[in-house]
Amino acid sequence: MSDVPSSHPRYLSLKLRDAIVTGVEKGITSAHGLIAHGRGEAFDYLVGEETQAFAEAAIRSAAAMLLRASHPVISVNGNAAALVPAELVSLGAACDAPLEVNIFHASKERETAIEKELRDNGAPRVLLPLAGATLDHIDSNRRYVNPEGIAAADVVFVPLEDGDRCEALRKAGVEVVTIDLNPLSRTARLASVTIVDNVVRAMPLLIDAVGTLKVCDEEELNGIVSSYDNEAILDEALLRIRHGGGYHPSPDIRGCFRR
Repeated sequence: MSDVPSSHPRYLSLKLRDAIVTGVEKGITSAHGLIAHGRGEAFDYLVGEETQAFAEAAIRSAAAMLLRASHPVISVNGNAAALVPAELVSLGAACDAPLEVNIFHASKERETAIEKELRDNGAPRVLLPLAGATLDHIDSNRRYVNPEGIAAADVVFVPLEDGDRCEALRKAGVEVVTIDLNPLSRTARLASVTIVDNVVRAMPLLIDAVGTLKVCDEEELNGIVSSYDNEAILDEALLRIRHGGGYHPSPDIRGCFRR
């Protein structure tokens, strides 16, 4: 990025691309992650490259869900580790949730590289998947989990998730919070709470929301979660994509209320 001036109209977007490329070079992100990032970038154009009201509503509900959980876990893949490692560590500390490495393209070397990246950003402990602990309803490498982490979780936060594991977690009765710029993806449709936003914008807001809602009691947190309607949030995201700058959010979205 040294040859790209900060005045460039695509500076921030190019900076994120550079972070993903650096992740590949460091052995954190797979080459396939470049494709996934490009797909997300396309949807970011469509949602306006800024955090919309529907994302803010989902972030508030996500924070409440993480805070009321008995055993929340943060699942980390290569793209997330390349883009927001420090934020993932901060979120884990804020809601007392361990970080667990979980990647689609199997590689012990990449798992170790992601673990190191998270530790370098302040994580006191990082869980790794073990062959003896698996999720039902899934055949890919992502079925392997840690018995102290995802295997025992009641809420899993999985930014940039794949649909197979999201579906497996939901079938197992686990609540799933995700960040996904594509409101049509299987992950977005199956998750309990879908934050349709860029992970680099959403993570600081989620950390702030957790800090704000920590003063709430269990009844208040339950009220926030129960009033949330993920299908309505996804519908709002699709309206934004369809109408662009002519989109106006429904009045109930900011409050996370069901329609």
